[in-house]
Amino acid sequence: MLLDTASLYFRAYFGVPESVKAPDGTPVNAVRGLLDFIARLVADHSPTGLVACMDADWRPQWRVELIPSYKSHRVADEPAGADGGAGGEGSVEQVPDTLSPQVPVIEAVLDAIGVTRIGVAGYEADDVIGTLAGAATVPVAIVTGDRDLFQLVDDARGVRVLYPRKGVGDCDVIDEEAITTRYGVRADQYADFAALRGDPSDGLPGVKGIGDKSAAELITRYEDLAGVRAAAADPFSRLTPARRRNITEAGAYLDVAPKVVRVAGDVPLPAFDPAVPTEPADPEALTALATRWGLGGSLTRLLEALAKTA
Repeated sequence: MLLDTASLYFRAYFGVPESVKAPDGTPVNAVRGLLDFIARLVADHSPTGLVACMDADWRPQWRVELIPSYKSHRVADEPAGADGGAGGEGSVEQVPDTLSPQVPVIEAVLDAIGVTRIGVAGYEADDVIGTLAGAATVPVAIVTGDRDLFQLVDDARGVRVLYPRKGVGDCDVIDEEAITTRYGVRADQYADFAALRGDPSDGLPGVKGIGDKSAAELITRYEDLAGVRAAAADPFSRLTPARRRNITEAGAYLDVAPKVVRVAGDVPLPAFDPAVPTEPADPEALTALATRWGLGGSLTRLLEALAKTA
């Protein structure tokens, strides 16, 4: 089980009221929500391995150099700080004021429990997940609220996505059939489909006049992005003149978009042990964290779920 950790704690933050606080009044809704989410995932799916994948770089410079607008609207005005996470020449991501202080707590708690965390400089959590999933020799469940990771779904290899419906509740199981039903393309076509369509939430402009439906139709008809571009260059293709023009004029974007959209599969990972911790790695530190931050039943439920995997 590979956790897209930032995606999940953002969802926990917005899914659990800020009235959930530590003894000193500091909000811990993201911390407790994430712990409850992981507890439920472990209880429901009994993973044999568990890795919390981190954004060591939420906006990698190599992606920004290819598409400068990549996630640019999420960059905060203030300089990068210790809690924000750097990316794109030190840019800091906009994070709610009451969430930023919870991120170091989440990391400390996961470490004290013994959940393996992996983040690699210059890469997003998506890239870590893609590399781990690609190298896996057992079925993989990727837990994320990010549709970009749908491109990794592979029924033959047992790679699927658990996509939260709302907050920290139930998850939809995304397999190849689910992707085809939702988007009209195969999982192995999803990255090209996403590049063609674009994604305002990631600062990807896409091609003028092409949305979900038309992107799916084009990718299905011409198999991949290269086929779509070849059709645009052919005056005798079935494409209308306006569509050919729009695709051709987006050539500079389409030259680089696939590399930006596709999840990296060659991240240099550190040595790690994905084993599910059945007892705390550092009980003393965990007790101190539980007391300091009032983690209560959320931590207890996670520890109980982990112990049952032994």
